[in-house]
Amino acid sequence: TYTFYSLYRNQLAQKLKIKEQTFLAGSASAKFDALKNQLDPHFLFNSLNVLTGLIDENPEKAQQFTTALSKVYRYVLEQKNKELINLDEELDFARTYINLLKMRFEESISAEIPIRSSQPDFKIVPLSLQLLLENAVKHNLLSPQQPLKIKVYEQAGFLVIENSLNFKESLGSKTGFGLNNIKERYALLSSIKMNIEKTENKFIIKLPLLTKNVVIMNTKTMSESYIRARKRVDDLKEFYGNLISYLLVIPFLIFINLRTIPQFHWFWFPMIGWGIGLSIHALKVFMPSYGWEERKIREFMEREKRNNSM
Repeated sequence: TYTFYSLYRNQLAQKLKIKEQTFLAGSASAKFDALKNQLDPHFLFNSLNVLTGLIDENPEKAQQFTTALSKVYRYVLEQKNKELINLDEELDFARTYINLLKMRFEESISAEIPIRSSQPDFKIVPLSLQLLLENAVKHNLLSPQQPLKIKVYEQAGFLVIENSLNFKESLGSKTGFGLNNIKERYALLSSIKMNIEKTENKFIIKLPLLTKNVVIMNTKTMSESYIRARKRVDDLKEFYGNLISYLLVIPFLIFINLRTIPQFHWFWFPMIGWGIGLSIHALKVFMPSYGWEERKIREFMEREKRNNSM
């Protein structure tokens, strides 16, 4: 009898702990998820604006931009739901993104980005570097005579991103979406704050370099069942977000192609490439192996529901 009582007491204590942890993490997690979900439409909107300008100036380069954009956007979809990402991965992506911008601005932009970080375990929040590069382009005038110069380097536990200043009069010194998004995500993940400095001719951002995955608001580790349930929901949200983006963007690209270069159907390249990636994503999300996990999650939820009704 005592053994059964002990097992019951331990099980009840574990469930109470799960509820407590879920409650503590709920508010911060919801805010963090909302901040991450802003990244996808923001990136797509700005990239399509660049593409629209490029179509008028150079249709052939617009085609190359579209193919590169599909690869870059795939990375955005894959990484935006993570809390932290390896710095080396983000540096690789930043170089790819700069190449994408150079298709549009050519000699009007230059960037120095290191190949590798000084420590392989350094991490930053996903897409923070891309947002800062995008922010620099958005808020400054670019020309071959006065190019935007960007430099990325490490300094005393921070990743420093500095760019030359030539603010657009219409925007002034507003920082906008990018900086606020990064600042709020760091505030939820770490006590180390992002630093912003401004001189006469430079704008400098310092991102804290973190060395381990942190849990939002320092809550305790959630139970395995809860983590699985949350991961499953995140996987489904990511897949359907990818699918909706595909269904919105591809028709737009087909329209642009048929409107500008009807004799050459270049829209097949991003449509097939992205489509293959989407199919692989679907297989990963809906593989039969997920059935066992879902059954366990349902069993856990049913037991929780029965106990709550007692």
